[in-house]
Amino acid sequence: MEILVDILIIILIGTGVLFSAVTALGLIRLPDVYTRTHAASKSSTLGVLSILLGTFVHFWFKEDIFNTQMVIAIAFLFITQPVAGHLIGRAAYMTGIKVAEETVRDDMGTAIEKRKNNQQEELENE
Repeated sequence: MEILVDILIIILIGTGVLFSAVTALGLIRLPDVYTRTHAASKSSTLGVLSILLGTFVHFWFKEDIFNTQMVIAIAFLFITQPVAGHLIGRAAYMTGIKVAEETVRDDMGTAIEKRKNNQQEELENE
């Protein structure tokens, strides 16, 4: 049983390190703020969560300590990091930062255009 727990801990922490490395590579290589934000929020969420989960499993099975703070931190990061990444990308778009030339589709631009048109129609109808 102890060897299986060690293998699980190694896999979890190794996965976290791998996701963190992919995040660092994405921040360097990706062309614009939106793809970099995506890499930072998604990959680091999985990376940090895997490392925290690995340490949680270590303390629970090896040291016989159930750390409630670790569980709260895992839940908090799982909820807040993707939301923060989305809000940073949205704020960048609203301030006028252009998307990369390789971008095929701009869903946010069409949504903003529809919203502006609907608001103008409502003002005209009043």
